[in-house]
Amino acid sequence: MNPLAETIEQLGLTSLWTYLALFLVASLVMIWRLEALLDHGLEGTALGTLVMPYCSGLGNLIFVAIIATRHGPPQEVLTNCLVNNVTNLTLVLGLPALFWGLDLAGDGGARRSAKRRAADSSATAQQINRLSLLLTLAAVIFFSGVTWALGADGRLDPSDGLVLVALFLFWQCFQVFDVLKHNVRQQRSFGPLFYLDLFIILLAAYAVYESIDWLVNWLSAQKGSFVNAAHLGWLSGWLMVVPNALLAFFYAARRRADIAYASQVGDGHICIPLCLGLSALVAPMQVPRFFETGLAILLGAAVIHALCVLIAGGLPRWMGWPLLAAYAWFVGTGLIGG
Repeated sequence: MNPLAETIEQLGLTSLWTYLALFLVASLVMIWRLEALLDHGLEGTALGTLVMPYCSGLGNLIFVAIIATRHGPPQEVLTNCLVNNVTNLTLVLGLPALFWGLDLAGDGGARRSAKRRAADSSATAQQINRLSLLLTLAAVIFFSGVTWALGADGRLDPSDGLVLVALFLFWQCFQVFDVLKHNVRQQRSFGPLFYLDLFIILLAAYAVYESIDWLVNWLSAQKGSFVNAAHLGWLSGWLMVVPNALLAFFYAARRRADIAYASQVGDGHICIPLCLGLSALVAPMQVPRFFETGLAILLGAAVIHALCVLIAGGLPRWMGWPLLAAYAWFVGTGLIGG
């Protein structure tokens, strides 16, 4: 038994609520220190597309490792990834849009930068962030389309997994060099506090791992009508959406639509293609019947977001309703017709 679990057991606190609280607190700590990275060498869009996805998508990566090491059904990984990505691009972005709107031209970061730079420099920064977000959405469309094509034969095998992982690594190399290029232009570097915050994030990530490991064990042992091992992919997918929802609501409420948007879109790259690719490398998986429906909704949502960013400069409030309707359709198709 690991030290953290031993400590919890010695205190007599081993329960579902303890590990749910641990999962949420560790996720909040990551959000807290991620916010600090804005002052240590990362701009909003870079933070959302390069760093946050690994933190908000950490649970999905852990889920892949748990399923692989316990020789669980790999189809649950695919369900987990589809639930996570579709929820991010519909429900998690649709609700903040209804409450606050996601206006990329009116975020708090732009207002802060306007105090330091001339108005034309601020407008240029907004345009660059918008183009970066559009590129990230294009990657979602591309990755989803490739996954759809690879799974057209009804399964994802190790060769398909290799293609998906290679695509992800190429994308990450592009993102890393883009951030470094930006910092060279701005004459910024990563100071000691940047690495301290990363260390704190790693500690929080360890707590997230332990909590998810216990929660997956608990879910697998349940015999309820819905809360049981048969719905492990759905239940774990919803659980791991919680950090994404916290990020979206936190930054949307602060009028940082750039980070709220980029964190959700970038998180999708962790699930599709990385998580699916890693799982397929370990063991072939049969695609569920709602596979094509889920990818169709994912592709449609990505196209809608790209058009809204390009034409309206963000996600208008009224667009929240169609996104919520698409999510309801996905859940109904997956659970009833799945």
